Amino acid sequence: MAVIAHLSDVHIDDERSVRRTRAVADYLENLPYDLDLVLVTGDIADHGTPEEYATARGLLASRHPVLVCPGNHDDRAEFRRGLLGQPGSAEPVDQVHRGAGFTVIACDSSVPGKPEGWLGDGTLAWLEEELGRAPEGEPVLVAFHHPPVTLHIPYVDGIRQFDEGRLAELAGRHPRLTAFLAGHAHTAAATTFAGRPLLVAPGVVNTVRLPWEHRAHADDHVHLDQPPALAFHVLDEDGRLTTHYRVVSTEG
Repeated sequence: MAVIAHLSDVHIDDERSVRRTRAVADYLENLPYDLDLVLVTGDIADHGTPEEYATARGLLASRHPVLVCPGNHDDRAEFRRGLLGQPGSAEPVDQVHRGAGFTVIACDSSVPGKPEGWLGDGTLAWLEEELGRAPEGEPVLVAFHHPPVTLHIPYVDGIRQFDEGRLAELAGRHPRLTAFLAGHAHTAAATTFAGRPLLVAPGVVNTVRLPWEHRAHADDHVHLDQPPALAFHVLDEDGRLTTHYRVVSTEG
């Protein structure tokens, strides 16, 4: 059995974002057992500055393996320098983690200078190669920041991942692709894409109100007082996926 902690949208900027991210990080560090992976699906920094990434690097350092991918608030060059210790580059930050009995492939869905998402041709070609390299019989999870479907949240749906048909076609060629993991929506969500589960991590920095939770055109579409939350994805030996969502206290 493999257990993956999945968090997203920490938006490191002010003391509030630091406090909430530290609460989640401390919760994971204080678990009695080791996790197989901590996955963070984007918007690590709020403005993409070196200072924000330096803070994030310290907060996300863990005894558990950690895999991070960029979101629309991130800067690829500073992300590489600040979090990965690599030379700055504007190329997509695509990464793979091979665990004991599973693989997580993290694709960069960010589009520099734009809030919406898209997977470039190079990223899709790389993804197909990595799917082909995954060990036979082991589940593969594909992660990115932007969900490639509508979630019935108008603001989020306007800046989701577009041109998703190319990804769906690729998924159809790889039956071992078990599920898709995303962030961006600042709310826990579960749906399907290309015949697989699509599981969205809740936001750490805040929580988006659903359309039926607030009045249209009001400025209260974000919960600032809701606690941060995360997902735990559990992979059985037979590859079956179970997901649990957990809120984390910021008190104490």
